[in-house]
Amino acid sequence: MSVAAALVDHVQRLATLARSGEVDALADETVAWSACVAGADDDPRGKHLAQRQANARQSLRRLDPAHTPLLLSALLDRAAELPDARQLGVLAAVLDGLVKPYSISKDPEDAEIALAFCARHVTYFRGDHLRDLADRVLGAGRPLPLDALAVIRRSAVHGYWNDARELAPLLAKLTDLPTVNVGEQWADRALADVAAMPPAEAERWHALFVHAATATSAKPSAKWETAAHKLLGELAEPGVRLREWLSLVGRARTIRLVRAQWDADVNESFDPHNATVLRGLIWLLAVGDAAEHPETARVLGGLVETALKKAPGIGPRNPKVANASVYALSRIQSDDTLAQIARLASRVTYKGTLKELNAALDNRAKALNLTRDEVEELAVPTYGLTGVGVRVERFGATTATLDAATGTVSWLNAAGKAVKSPPAAVKTDYAEELAEFKAAVKDVDKMLAAQTERLDRQFLAQRVWPFGAWRERYLDHPLVGTLARRLIWLVDDTACAFEDGSLRTVEGKPVTGESVRLWHPIDRDVDEVLAWRAWLETRRVTQPFKQAHREVYVLTAAEENTRAYSNRFAAHILRQHQFHALAAARGWRNKLRMMVDDTYEPACRELPQWGLRAEFWIEGAGEDWQTDTTESGAYLRLATDQVRFYPVVAPANHAHAGGGGYEQWVHQEEQPTDPLPLADIPALVLSEVLRDVDLFVGVASVGNDPTWSDGGPDGRFREYWESFSFGALSGTAQTRREMLERLVPRLAIAERAHVEGRFLVVRGDLRSYKIHLGSGNILMTPNDQYLCIVPKQSPGTPTDVFLPFEGDRVLAVILSKALMLAKDTAITDPTITRQLAFR
Repeated sequence: MSVAAALVDHVQRLATLARSGEVDALADETVAWSACVAGADDDPRGKHLAQRQANARQSLRRLDPAHTPLLLSALLDRAAELPDARQLGVLAAVLDGLVKPYSISKDPEDAEIALAFCARHVTYFRGDHLRDLADRVLGAGRPLPLDALAVIRRSAVHGYWNDARELAPLLAKLTDLPTVNVGEQWADRALADVAAMPPAEAERWHALFVHAATATSAKPSAKWETAAHKLLGELAEPGVRLREWLSLVGRARTIRLVRAQWDADVNESFDPHNATVLRGLIWLLAVGDAAEHPETARVLGGLVETALKKAPGIGPRNPKVANASVYALSRIQSDDTLAQIARLASRVTYKGTLKELNAALDNRAKALNLTRDEVEELAVPTYGLTGVGVRVERFGATTATLDAATGTVSWLNAAGKAVKSPPAAVKTDYAEELAEFKAAVKDVDKMLAAQTERLDRQFLAQRVWPFGAWRERYLDHPLVGTLARRLIWLVDDTACAFEDGSLRTVEGKPVTGESVRLWHPIDRDVDEVLAWRAWLETRRVTQPFKQAHREVYVLTAAEENTRAYSNRFAAHILRQHQFHALAAARGWRNKLRMMVDDTYEPACRELPQWGLRAEFWIEGAGEDWQTDTTESGAYLRLATDQVRFYPVVAPANHAHAGGGGYEQWVHQEEQPTDPLPLADIPALVLSEVLRDVDLFVGVASVGNDPTWSDGGPDGRFREYWESFSFGALSGTAQTRREMLERLVPRLAIAERAHVEGRFLVVRGDLRSYKIHLGSGNILMTPNDQYLCIVPKQSPGTPTDVFLPFEGDRVLAVILSKALMLAKDTAITDPTITRQLAFR
């Protein structure tokens, strides 16, 4: 059926359903019609779009006018969930036509319908139009609906033209209405809780919310805090309520909003009016008795993470709320808040908030007369762990044991029998203690992840500790000890690790000394490196990150010839957003590239302790707005180029977003700074920087996407995909190969699997398979037919397979695929079995 014929059918069905009054069915058919129009290939320039929308509106007008508000509501519900921008634009035009009669009517009931429609958007009509609609409702003696109040406030915050000025007089009259907007879970809970209070208490809470709404500056003034103290003093245990409400921030909206056609999903962001109130409520937690409660630090730390969670097309959801939480944490002088600040400083990548966290740590260090590193080490709590990595908690006759290293909790009931979960009696008789224990388990997991990243950064920091301080803060620390005891250390330049209660060399000799630093394979003999790898594998020690098996990158002949730059990782195509996240996590500074006429610096990692700045030159890939960018205009993919090193104070390089070469911008009387010869870069720095870039390419390359065998848009990247998917191995993949050569003979599938060149070869009953050690992609014999298997989002290492390090996702994917394909006759997934048939 042609597009035109299909649209005629849709319009006829719309008319039939409209006459029948079946609102939900009519709404579904309208959405189906909009999808057909949006996907029509007979109207690429949109010449017929207006007529097609007019035809649909004509059919919809056959609906009984009394039912039109219901249809509007049903269509808004569906529009709020539409992912396709073009379809949303088609549907939005129909919605606009349906609501227009209500928006211009003088009837207050019609004004309410128009306001209810507006309330399903961040903002819709101009400020003067919204004011007129609200005046019609209020003038008729009707109360203004709370969702209408919410859209008026949002329009005043960031509407267009002169909305704030137009709406200010209206909002000034509405002081008796709640201070927070409905539509977010935390706000709805707060409004419901206050409404259920006795009038006098509710009035005191209302005054507190009004004060919180005045938190319009970056930090509270002394006057603001004085007033806050007074208001809090009039309430009984306000901290309990505040923590309950703030713990709900960031959860799914209760009133779903419809985004504008090319906007990001507004439901992922915070209500802009409520964000200001939130900032005030967060500050209140740092005032008075609420600050001392241990749960306060946990709630504030969680708020930082929630507010900085990235949403597509938006970025961090609300840095304002995150920064307010950091400020509150910095004001509360307790071990709990210091622990949260230190944990967040090692995890947060958003530049503005990270700056606040670093300042908070530096100020705390100065106050304690300690170095920043010492404060970070002393800030790590024990979370009730006794010994290294173990916490035993008793709930009456029931015992819970936390193993921090694995994150598992084991339970023994009153009879001493192992059970999978806490008995019912514990849940009822010890509810508060159980909740605290569960929260501590989550805190341990978060802190271990933060400490793992902090320790991984110590390679380039080259920190040296006095033996006694190191032993207290690392080896014997109840939490950090679970990491330190799985690493290799240099004690007075003697390599050692923890075994049988003491530090020992690889040969088993006890070790003691004066100073300690982290061991790195770059400056150790090959025999020593291999010996430690064998030691870990023999004792089944899993390191928290690659250390003994860490990739080492030395200068190649090609890099000696190019002298000042490395092309080792040039000519790759990376997924920009994944690369951006990885770069931030590894301490690189980068900015998302937009398809606009603008310039950008390369991705940079500053190494002030070495006086160096590493640069990874990248540019946007593609020229088609439809296929090469997100809806907000950010490039989907990047093309990679050189890696260079400069003095840390050298002027920045810049290049156009879409390429054209980098150059330094300097004053006319100044000379550009030349890149430093790679041969002059310390071996440790060169190796770690190139390892980062290898990680970026290995993880973010489109070549490791099993669904890209067609080469992506228009097949443009097919040649690159094939070369990456099955080509030469990178340094990380070489390490993977060496690991599998030792590991495969110990697997249950040893007789069916072996490493051969760039592949792990697996023999199934139906076929044999070649799994590439770099990309994890698969070829099948006899004709190297491609087999597409999409792995889980976060594949774990098979439980019966030991690995001597954590963090290699591709290795986990390879092992999972190998174990599955060795038993290919047992595979039931039709997306895989269809490909296994010979053709």
